[in-house]
Amino acid sequence: SDSESGSEDSSLSDSELQEAFSRGDLKPGLNVVLEERPKRRNDTNGLKQCLSEFKQQLAWVERLDVTLGQAVDPISQSASSKDGVDPENDFQREMSFYRQAQAAVLEALPRLRKLQVPTRRPDDYFAEMAKSDQQMQKIRQKLKSKQEAMERSEKAKQLRAMRKYGKKVQTEILQKRQKEKKNMLNAVKKYQKGLSDKLDFLDEEQTSSQGNKKGSGSQQIKKGPNAKRRYKNQKFGFGGKKKGSKWNTKESFNDVSSFRPSVAHNKGAGKAGKRGKKALNKRPGKRARQKMKNRAR
Repeated sequence: SDSESGSEDSSLSDSELQEAFSRGDLKPGLNVVLEERPKRRNDTNGLKQCLSEFKQQLAWVERLDVTLGQAVDPISQSASSKDGVDPENDFQREMSFYRQAQAAVLEALPRLRKLQVPTRRPDDYFAEMAKSDQQMQKIRQKLKSKQEAMERSEKAKQLRAMRKYGKKVQTEILQKRQKEKKNMLNAVKKYQKGLSDKLDFLDEEQTSSQGNKKGSGSQQIKKGPNAKRRYKNQKFGFGGKKKGSKWNTKESFNDVSSFRPSVAHNKGAGKAGKRGKKALNKRPGKRARQKMKNRAR
């Protein structure tokens, strides 16, 4: 063809072109320069003829072709026209595709049900996954490690917050103590210099120390001695002289109100006398026991 010969001629060098021209291989009119591009023709009849040649007359269930416009918008209650869609607006363009697909589904489903074609996946449907079990196991391990790392990070964050709060509380307590100590020293200096004659700061110091020792106000302060202490005080006395507290005095010597002659010296009658006689039956001495043994022999 002319194009092939032209391409071959263009690939040759100048010397080769001269030799070909001398042999008569190159003739005018072999290469034609086109000034305008060929116009495209829309051969509708030819296309319809080709379509009729390979077109097959099959049932709709074999083709499942549905060509419709857009579905009705439930908000505006109208189907948006093609002219109203701006092709440069991504949202409107995608929504037009969505509405058209929705209209096709609404049209095809009743027809499939009428032909008794199932349209829902059965409950026992099993589809093999595209990824292998080993790959899924790796993904699970990665997700698990990510979750554990997030939990550790959250736990460390909570610990840092708690430490920060504890340091804050400790700093506040130290500042409060330093302030109280400074106030007390100033009050002591004023008292020493004679600028003040009040000792209220000592009472405040005692109450604050007692409050720190006892803790919160839930602990009740016991008033007075307990029962054991009161019994000992009643029995042994409380304070005063201890040595010689049981010595007789003139009043106690002359007081004979507690004397009972029936019991004194084991001379009384009745049970007291019997007890006295039993008390007199003591074990005989060693010589007396020896004499008694000799007599028995």
